[in-house]
Amino acid sequence: MVGLDVDGVLTDGGLYIGDAGGTPVELKRYDIQDGLAIRFLRDAGIRVVIITGRESESVRIRARELEVDDLVQDRHARKLPALLRLLDRLNISPEETAFIGDDFPDMGVMRMVALPVAVGNAVPEIRAISTVRLEREGGRGAVREFTELLLKARGEWKEIVERYVAERSAVMHGAAQ
Repeated sequence: MVGLDVDGVLTDGGLYIGDAGGTPVELKRYDIQDGLAIRFLRDAGIRVVIITGRESESVRIRARELEVDDLVQDRHARKLPALLRLLDRLNISPEETAFIGDDFPDMGVMRMVALPVAVGNAVPEIRAISTVRLEREGGRGAVREFTELLLKARGEWKEIVERYVAERSAVMHGAAQ
């Protein structure tokens, strides 16, 4: 299983907060290459979960688009208890789990999992406890960088990419030219 933080990992950590006709609005920027990377992880049979310390409709929408296996939004940032509940429910051990994080709310989870991963913009303390230290920053392709490293190490990258390209390159019989 691969767990992902949101702010600072799937996004650059910035928030656009405003008002639309009296309704509060929060917007986040997501990297499209990270989205495709999540699809590749799922195509490889790897469960993908999002655990975030903020509640956001934007995150619900993105998680639904990406068809992640689970989403936990806890405004108190109790990420470790959330991870432990997920692992128990999905019958997955911490030794079979990676987590990509960037800041102190991720530290408890990252100390528990077998493969703690820091994005390029992670705070020094998170980088220090991480087995993998990515170069790309959160919201700027860090999840894609990790996915490529993981799937290449498993010998699956080329096959998954080629299958994806083939699915989108198939010419349909009778399709408009």
